[in-house]
Amino acid sequence: MFELHPRLNADTIPVIDWPLCRILLMNECSWPWLVLVPRRHGITEIHELDGGDQELLIKEIAAASRRLQNLSGADKMNVAALGNMVPQLHIHVIARFQDDPAWPKPVFGFQPPASYNSEFLARHMPQLIAALTDDTN
Repeated sequence: MFELHPRLNADTIPVIDWPLCRILLMNECSWPWLVLVPRRHGITEIHELDGGDQELLIKEIAAASRRLQNLSGADKMNVAALGNMVPQLHIHVIARFQDDPAWPKPVFGFQPPASYNSEFLARHMPQLIAALTDDTN
């Protein structure tokens, strides 16, 4: 039975479920930042997924990266599966810009997180959901 880790639950905003992953928005407004969490119980590493889920995960990472880059106009997409603080397998997909606050350094721990405000989410969440729902992207 899939259950989202409490830290991910606290730090993210649910967006949509894809065939394998729950897609979350990191509640950090400095970067467009998705988190993909395979809905498989007890999995902490990519190599623990069966072969079919590994292939699907790569496809979903690529699709999320492409769609977020198209939506945001990012210069570069960063993809990472660290899991040092949250053992549940999750993959960060972060849109990066040459003028972002941390460029060219990693975003992790660069600055205290700045949460999205409700007005921004009300305006932009429908666009994000549409981008992640559209099969032509």
